[in-house]
Amino acid sequence: MGAKGYVVVLTGNGKGKTTSALGMAMRAVGQGIRVAMLQFLKGTWKYGEMEVARRLAPDFVLRPLGEGFVRVDPENPDPKDVACARKAWEVCKETLFSGEYGMVIFDELNSTISYGLLPVEEVVAALEQRPSDVHVVITGRDAHPAIVELADLVTEMTEIKHPYGQGLHARKGIEY
Repeated sequence: MGAKGYVVVLTGNGKGKTTSALGMAMRAVGQGIRVAMLQFLKGTWKYGEMEVARRLAPDFVLRPLGEGFVRVDPENPDPKDVACARKAWEVCKETLFSGEYGMVIFDELNSTISYGLLPVEEVVAALEQRPSDVHVVITGRDAHPAIVELADLVTEMTEIKHPYGQGLHARKGIEY
């Protein structure tokens, strides 16, 4: 059994949450730790992380589990979105408890919880029961206070300036 795994939360309105998680994944792979990144909101869209995962497999596995970027009314989420999140969470739990990975990244899990698509209590229970040596990284805006409380390390990205504010669009290699 290795050292205690951390729960790391990357949240806030600024850019860099997923990018930071990917940096931690690269560092972990470089140290011989297998990493799985499971993405709640990304679906079939082609983005740079997919090519990196292909090159680093089997040490780095990336699985998009969503249907693309969604617009959710947290007070009244679409049952289709809830079902998609529920299915993704089942894959996440299987991966977390599989014993195959030293780091598991749940990309956009914070957003999924804040959108009302997944109960925070289920996530907290799984994190508390996970193998003690597995690092978990959770990204997304609006981290739930229960997730923040459980975490060992929390970073909030704060937007100071972004090209979107000038009407510019996402750029290859920067946003995707």
